Amino acid sequence: MNTLGIDYGEKRIGLAFGDELAVATPLPAAIQPKKVERIAQIQKIIEQRRIREIVIGYPYNMDGSVGFKAKEVDAFVRSLENAGIGLPVHRVDERLTSHQVESQLRSMNQKWDRKSGEVASRAATLILQDFLDQRYPPVGGPGDGCGALDMEELD
Repeated sequence: MNTLGIDYGEKRIGLAFGDELAVATPLPAAIQPKKVERIAQIQKIIEQRRIREIVIGYPYNMDGSVGFKAKEVDAFVRSLENAGIGLPVHRVDERLTSHQVESQLRSMNQKWDRKSGEVASRAATLILQDFLDQRYPPVGGPGDGCGALDMEELD
């Protein structure tokens, strides 16, 4: 099932794509100056990639409560619904994803431009991959019958 991952921000909306392979890949962020233009870009991606569901990062407070930023995400989801995007939306805990992306980029000595939306799209990729991993746990681990033979099984 084709899934769109979203890391919502007032100015930049990070985007990621996941399909039946359950691998999230970053897409160019929606960074247009007007909110209506950013939503139009999202609608275009939904049509082009035949998206069937949306996963959006939900910024819980560190104590797990819902604060101002989470309410902004709720308002954005309503904006999508008002624009006619009638897809299921899954809210996923996104605490510290942008920080995690920035730390990864620093550790690789890569520079980034926040204005480009790169950090937001990488955060959307982490959010979506977490969701996909929970939905489609990896196979091939010990004891699942799909992995390599255990030498003890041959005795």
